[in-house]
Amino acid sequence: MASGGAFSNGAEIAAQLQVRAAEVLPSAVSVVRHYAMLMETQIKANASGRPGPNAPTGDYRRSWTHEVHVGGDAVTAIVGTNKPQALRLEFGYVGTDSLGRVYDQQPYAHVGPAVERVGPQFVAALGRVADGGRA
Repeated sequence: MASGGAFSNGAEIAAQLQVRAAEVLPSAVSVVRHYAMLMETQIKANASGRPGPNAPTGDYRRSWTHEVHVGGDAVTAIVGTNKPQALRLEFGYVGTDSLGRVYDQQPYAHVGPAVERVGPQFVAALGRVADGGRA
């Protein structure tokens, strides 16, 4: 091994990766924000009647929100609701609850179909950003 060769090459690669990360991060933030909003919108659309759950008052539908967090070189998004019925609506529920009520509630999937629809678009957009292009 040549003296210092591996270290200078490693340092150069690290420096190039840092530059590339600084270039990619703003585009990645934009993509994550856009697709988090699209995911929220699709979930709300799916929760507006069959085959998803009925939302007669709109309260459940309005409860869905999204947040985007940027920390260091990471971008994360959270799309969710604070409504306790979300899991039962998505997956159904068969059994007795803590109050002794018996349920045989079928699932009204609305999150899974949104992920199936928006997810591939999101992955493709991030791929374009990683390849050096714009989403």
